[in-house]
Amino acid sequence: MQPLLYKKLDNNNVQCNICYNRCIIAPGKVSRCLSRKNVDGEMVLNTYAMASSIAVDPIEKKPLYQFHPGTKVFSVGGWGCNFQCKHCQNWHISQDMQENKGYCLPPEKMIELAIEHKCEGVCWTYNEPAIWLEYTIDSAKLAKEKGLYTAYVTNGFMTIEALDLIAPYLDVFRVDLKSFDDEFYREISGIKSGKGVFETARHAKELGMHIEAVTNIIPTKNDSEENLKNLAEWIAENLGKDTPWHVTRFFPNYKLDNIEPTPIETLKKAEELGKQAGLKYIYLGNIK
Repeated sequence: MQPLLYKKLDNNNVQCNICYNRCIIAPGKVSRCLSRKNVDGEMVLNTYAMASSIAVDPIEKKPLYQFHPGTKVFSVGGWGCNFQCKHCQNWHISQDMQENKGYCLPPEKMIELAIEHKCEGVCWTYNEPAIWLEYTIDSAKLAKEKGLYTAYVTNGFMTIEALDLIAPYLDVFRVDLKSFDDEFYREISGIKSGKGVFETARHAKELGMHIEAVTNIIPTKNDSEENLKNLAEWIAENLGKDTPWHVTRFFPNYKLDNIEPTPIETLKKAEELGKQAGLKYIYLGNIK
């Protein structure tokens, strides 16, 4: 496995170009996402085949409502993330590296288990899949050879050049569109700007992938009418009015445990704004 998309710099530093953080990693150090390490001036993916979580899920759980509904998908998560979301439900795997735990799951074993459990597809989820790009590419190639569909459940922050590498083997881009406001991405997710998310999502559409978008609505953070209107209009104009938009209810978690759950009325307002923008499929989530 040869690590992809990195550049050698002076003083044995390396720059990773898999996501828009474009981390510069000093010798012996790791990237922001925890998955990349600089070993003697070479970038190494130190989480290859290290799975934190595996499960057999209904495809609707991702949530994906309009891609092979009623099928089972083999879900796999890794370690680390290029975001540091304050409300992350999976913070114990996305923001902590526990190398002595989890599963060794080579691509061949992943696909073997998917078939054994009668899954029609495979999905990389629970943490950001792009950060172990090489592993997902190797696994996706084998999945396609066996007739399985492939899906990313992603925060969308991978670079366009990274998406292009896996695109021939990736069917679904289930993307979080967290906010239309960069301040949200800075405050809640710890990155400078969410612009790259929207650029890459648009590119996934151009590549012909099936896209469904999710916005977890957090009171006082991304629940303004202006923000929700901008998101709905952007989806309609750039991803298409047939693109499903899942607006989901926030519950207190991790570092945002002091914020009340999202009122159902807020989700209904987002639904109304989505319809006004011309979106045909809007789903309210986390309300049962």
